[in-house]
Amino acid sequence: MHLKLYKLISFIRPAYTLPLLLVILIGCATKNFYAETQVADPAVYQQLLQDPTSVDSVTVKAGKHYQRGQFYRLLWGTRHRNAWTAPVIVPILRLDTVKGGLKVERIGGGMQTISATMVGADGMVYALRTVDKRPQVMLPPILQNTIFADLVRDQTSALNPYGALVVAPLARAVGVHTSTPTLVYITPNEDRLKEHKKLLSDRLYLLEEKFNDKRSLVGELSEAYDILNTDEVLANRYKYNNHVIDQLEFAKARLLDLLIGDRDRHEEQWEWAVFKENGQHIYRPLPKDRDNAFFRYDDGILSWLISRKWTNRKFETFDKKYKDVKALMIKSEFIDARAMPDVTAYQFDSLANDMKQRLTDQVIAQAVQKLPDSVYELQGETLEQNLRSRRDNLDKAARKFYEVLSEKVLVIGTDQPDVFKVNRLNDNETEVTVSRLSDGTKIYHRIFNRAETDAITLHDLGGDDTIEVTGTVGKGIQISLMEGPGKNKVINTSSVGGWGKKFEVQQSKMKKDKAGKGSGKKDKQPVQATVR
Repeated sequence: MHLKLYKLISFIRPAYTLPLLLVILIGCATKNFYAETQVADPAVYQQLLQDPTSVDSVTVKAGKHYQRGQFYRLLWGTRHRNAWTAPVIVPILRLDTVKGGLKVERIGGGMQTISATMVGADGMVYALRTVDKRPQVMLPPILQNTIFADLVRDQTSALNPYGALVVAPLARAVGVHTSTPTLVYITPNEDRLKEHKKLLSDRLYLLEEKFNDKRSLVGELSEAYDILNTDEVLANRYKYNNHVIDQLEFAKARLLDLLIGDRDRHEEQWEWAVFKENGQHIYRPLPKDRDNAFFRYDDGILSWLISRKWTNRKFETFDKKYKDVKALMIKSEFIDARAMPDVTAYQFDSLANDMKQRLTDQVIAQAVQKLPDSVYELQGETLEQNLRSRRDNLDKAARKFYEVLSEKVLVIGTDQPDVFKVNRLNDNETEVTVSRLSDGTKIYHRIFNRAETDAITLHDLGGDDTIEVTGTVGKGIQISLMEGPGKNKVINTSSVGGWGKKFEVQQSKMKKDKAGKGSGKKDKQPVQATVR
């Protein structure tokens, strides 16, 4: 046991190693941490147990277990506890009538959230996701029965339970695809859930459209021919040179993430609608899961320490200012590098300024009014002010976003024969072009500036490619080639003054393992020069 504990602690950052040791040693987890029910009135709850059809709506508290005393809040913060404990009136979900009748297709979701895929008589697919979370399930067994589990459970109070209701109208205003979530409550012992009754009954949910297969190709998606997940999109993007991601649409969606302070936009938070246009297969993003919108964490002494840049930077709090744009990009680093590698600073500026025009004061006010009335009274004015301030400074945040992306850039080819041309134009500028060998069509082009970019990594993947590096300069950007398993022709006539190599060739895992001839998912997602 001591060895396991030592290994665990070795991975924990120094700033909170001592608090962790203390909580492990001083007590056990609370046996009944979560409230028995989210229904606020015990009499109404008894009525639901006896005759659920006699009640049309209930008053709930999404997380009354997040109520804490003054000393605890001093240490760990107030966060969104007032929203979690506010009484909110929600309708009861009648499975036999809503959407023509809803049936459970499958149980899914992440380990922290209970969710179900529901199918309506209208043919549409819906997601039913619990508002409250169970993050302690992510802990190793050694910690699940310690008081540390209570601290982890309490981290959910940093989430705004009703933030997704506000995000949807903001997304529509700027042209980012969105579902329309509604709050619903499922009564205790709901017989229509059949074998899922025990798991899904007596809970508060968000019910929203689910865009993950062809059944969802309606409305603005009616011209698409499929919906794929990120792994499938990247596999196709690397296998074929006529499969492309709509980089500007993804960049716009990511700027919306900045606006709302959504720090959790990793690759699994996206689906992709596939369109065929002018001989190309184009993937356009479908964001999902807005649990981390308006995240609030650092208003307690210990949580402030934990969220510093030198401890756990990714816990960035939503406020009126963009305090740390890079922190909001940590969890999305992998997909950001691959989904928009050639979006320019000018394009980011244009997207940000267009969004600023669309997000009028009226749009923001109407979006915030989607909060339940009791929560709006507590948070509405502050949230509206913060959103207006962040909107006014979105162009500055977008420029910082671009600068972070541009520090180290991946340029990735395909499994088909490609031509990479790197031309050092002068001491400051380097031009990179990737073309199809078959017809010379450009699939990538960008001019990099040494003031913005430190390093460019080329991935040639599995084709028999030509890589040509030219130009004689005094100073230049570091260029690295990750060579795939194909029979490549590498020509380097470039010259850069000073010490050290400015062009190097490395063998990727694909080449070393001789595993790049196929198109398996692992082979199609280059991981070199990537830090998750």
